[in-house]
Amino acid sequence: MAHMAPSLTVGFDLDMTLIDSRPGIHACYQALSERTGTYIDADLAITRLGPPLEEELINWFPAEQIATIADLYREMYPSIAITATPALPGAAEAVAAVRAAGCRAIVVTAKYEPNAKLHLEHLGIQPDAVIGNLWAEQKAAALREHDAAVYVGDHEGDVRAARAAGTLSVTVATGPFSAEQLGALGADVVLTDLTGFPGWLTGYLEAPRA
Repeated sequence: MAHMAPSLTVGFDLDMTLIDSRPGIHACYQALSERTGTYIDADLAITRLGPPLEEELINWFPAEQIATIADLYREMYPSIAITATPALPGAAEAVAAVRAAGCRAIVVTAKYEPNAKLHLEHLGIQPDAVIGNLWAEQKAAALREHDAAVYVGDHEGDVRAARAAGTLSVTVATGPFSAEQLGALGADVVLTDLTGFPGWLTGYLEAPRA
């Protein structure tokens, strides 16, 4: 690891990278549907996780209601979704591996930041920083601010974020994109899931660089 500066930062996406947010989001959409009297196909909605909440809500509510409904969803979310959401395999170990190597781990996500922090606290995952409310290329500003060298995600938007930030794009096939699709989208590294991340990180840190 002598080849790498100890201040190296690794960024992680949250939904479908560190956490399986489908059960919690499914339950929250069902509750929102009951609360508002508006039909929402929760089964369909959870196949499209990644983009901001508002991009899903527009499929079910008039445009002029989106901001209000999004606020309501986020208010309902903690009591419904947090305990229903498990960590994905290897998630805690991946973040811990970064910190054990003397590097910094941050989470950069499109999720509402207070709810993102609640998920991580509930699951005992301890990054050095959590930055929310950013999607795709918007994430690049946070990645650059924290001098991230690597960004780990599961979605096309995460590959775009890494490209915009000039970081290495590491992806996991635990979200809506297969390993083959992630490779075709231009990811630098494609892993089946985060259980393979600590081993990959060790090799990355030990590799000589110009």
